[in-house]
Amino acid sequence: MKDFPNPPQAPLRSPDTVMRLDRMGSMFPTRLSFLRTLMRALAAENVQVSRPVWQIDAQGFGHAVYALRFGGHDYALVAVSTDLPADQRTDRVIATAWDTAYVLYDGMPDADEIARICATAPKQEAARFTERDLVLSRANKSVRLFAHVVERLKAGQQPDEALVRQTGYLMRTTAVYGNGKFGIADRARIEARPGFGGPFMAEMLTVWLIRHFTHDLVEFVGGAPLDRRIKRHLGIGNSTGLGMAPFLVNHPVLLNNWMLARETALAQVRAIQLVPKGQAAQLEALALRAERHLSEWHVPDAGHQDRIDRLLRDWAAARAEGRFEQGALVKMGAIEALLAWSETASLDVLELVVALLLEPFGDVIDGLADCMSDPFGAMVPPLPDTDAVKAQIEEAAPWALAPDYDAKPECHQFWYVSAAKQEPRLGNRFEEPGADLESPLDIGRRIKALYQDLPETAQPMADFLADHPDHALAASRVAAATQYPYGEIRDNLIAQTCLPIDMLRCKLSFFGASKFDPKSDRWTRITLCQGAPLADELQDRSDDWWLPVYAA
Repeated sequence: MKDFPNPPQAPLRSPDTVMRLDRMGSMFPTRLSFLRTLMRALAAENVQVSRPVWQIDAQGFGHAVYALRFGGHDYALVAVSTDLPADQRTDRVIATAWDTAYVLYDGMPDADEIARICATAPKQEAARFTERDLVLSRANKSVRLFAHVVERLKAGQQPDEALVRQTGYLMRTTAVYGNGKFGIADRARIEARPGFGGPFMAEMLTVWLIRHFTHDLVEFVGGAPLDRRIKRHLGIGNSTGLGMAPFLVNHPVLLNNWMLARETALAQVRAIQLVPKGQAAQLEALALRAERHLSEWHVPDAGHQDRIDRLLRDWAAARAEGRFEQGALVKMGAIEALLAWSETASLDVLELVVALLLEPFGDVIDGLADCMSDPFGAMVPPLPDTDAVKAQIEEAAPWALAPDYDAKPECHQFWYVSAAKQEPRLGNRFEEPGADLESPLDIGRRIKALYQDLPETAQPMADFLADHPDHALAASRVAAATQYPYGEIRDNLIAQTCLPIDMLRCKLSFFGASKFDPKSDRWTRITLCQGAPLADELQDRSDDWWLPVYAA
């Protein structure tokens, strides 16, 4: 963490409250989100992005290279654009061809390395890569908007602003792979480098550079520059499905560190009894921005749009009541009062208030971003005996003991890994085959099974696990909860009521995603980097793009 005095801190919210699927599925991006952290780091170093290679033809096909120096190291994005037949364009992970493919390269690639990447990157999973390749990604065009922007630019006009607001991106990624996938570099190669110590920093840099390429590509094909306001609003779309959900379950230390940083930030802000006028004015302006952002957030699904509309109405009503006015916010205890009110509203209102309150206090909380990685893994000694395990379960995991896992609604679903794509999937235990290959994401059921098998008389855990090796995972998770209280999702992840979309939204909010557009309870589209600074704006706009709105 950065060297600054420890600020006062209110009590943390309980994990029993915070680590619930419905709460996690209501989270919004904050200034601790990874993209925001990256933009601040790039701005602090005054990073300059160049384009040493541009081998793109008039139709927009070919390759380009973007270069920058960050944290004392050179990096390059190699972007490859190909002619994709319409019948091969799909957002599904099973696709085998895409409009564009990308590699974030460690160093500056020479001509041979560029040629290698241009040959292999479009094949994605079907190819193999090297330790110089840090991140692998691919993206498809938003065909309607991309074609519209090209047409307008060729005609000497700017694109229709309503269509820009409606879509918000020229391309959307369907994967951003890091950490050793398909032979690319393991995270260990870069995690100690300045700027890359935080979670997913290399992946976020890749996404930001891809956005830069999409702007350049559409301007090149269209033969004219985009208005800067429009360019800022064009982020990068993303399609994310079940493959992301198990990550939070399989990385309890990371999940704990992310949530603990966020909760600590909130606790430090809650301790501020008297908000300075400058921050109060900022909160008032940001509350208006949030309302405008909600009014620009439209999705095709009627149920999810109703949820957005309800949030917008509740937020607008709160603003009309003066809850976010500067005069109210400078009163003693205003932050605690605002949070107390939000706890009587919907979870969406509550979590939006939390995200809002963090924004003006970067000088207090930004150092917490340095605490969100997991450099060592779980370093927890096992609990000594079965009595200690029983006591820990009773204290920290009553949520795991409550369900009747033999009842069909409580064991309705099972997680497994697709043999064809090696991606997580979710099946119906009573209608689909494969439950015998179930992935161990049923943490609650496993903890309860451990609890039920614990002996009446204390026994060393080593002896117990020698006789019951099937309980090793549950025992390790129970022990980990002593030091990582926010590491478990405190819900039944195989229940019929479990909605993976809640896990997706939680993780994506930490990335910095907005404009969630769920297509089912198992996959969603989002927007990344919308409103983020352009490459030549890092010094001026690096840290004021929370919940961006279209600048008229």
